[in-house]
Amino acid sequence: MTDTEKSLFDAPPLAEQERMVEAILFASIEPVTLREMEERMPHGSDPAEALVYLRKRYEGRGVRVVKVGDAWAIRTAPDLAFLMQKETVEQRKLSRAAIETLAIVAYHQPVTRAEIEEIRGVAVSRGTIDQLLEMEWIRFGRRRMTPGRPVTFVVTQQFLDEFGLESARDLPGLKELRAAGLLDNRALPGAGGDEDDEELTGQSELFED
Repeated sequence: MTDTEKSLFDAPPLAEQERMVEAILFASIEPVTLREMEERMPHGSDPAEALVYLRKRYEGRGVRVVKVGDAWAIRTAPDLAFLMQKETVEQRKLSRAAIETLAIVAYHQPVTRAEIEEIRGVAVSRGTIDQLLEMEWIRFGRRRMTPGRPVTFVVTQQFLDEFGLESARDLPGLKELRAAGLLDNRALPGAGGDEDDEELTGQSELFED
């Protein structure tokens, strides 16, 4: 193979790969996985290594490069989130039933509809589940290996992105959920109120990656 032929397969300089990753993340509304970056970038590129340098470059800036589930995104620095308040106040309003259902899925995932109803103490309407699925804040998980093989529900990457979380293990406590408008001051079914916040926050064993 000649030097000319070999050069056709050389990866771009790391600094150029960093610029490419930055451009991809900046232009993408949704978080982007490493595989998706590799598919868009020239042969031989290493987006994972480029991300290391890009994250350092954005440290202390108004935006930062964050991991959301198994993907990456550029997001506003948490301490500057108040500047975006005008853009976020028009969040879709959830019903009381939807709020309770979402919170139960988040803290008990993977969870079946029957288990949600047991925790809430009342039936869950199909419309409530459909609303959360439509918002892409929950999704179908694996079926339980029990009679009837009921489907389970888990929170989505979009839900994690909404709260700036890397994984469900970093889920905020009840106080943070109330501050975000997802819960009111009434106690969540099955919870004892604010005194349970720390206990719920530490229940990492309830979550799957």
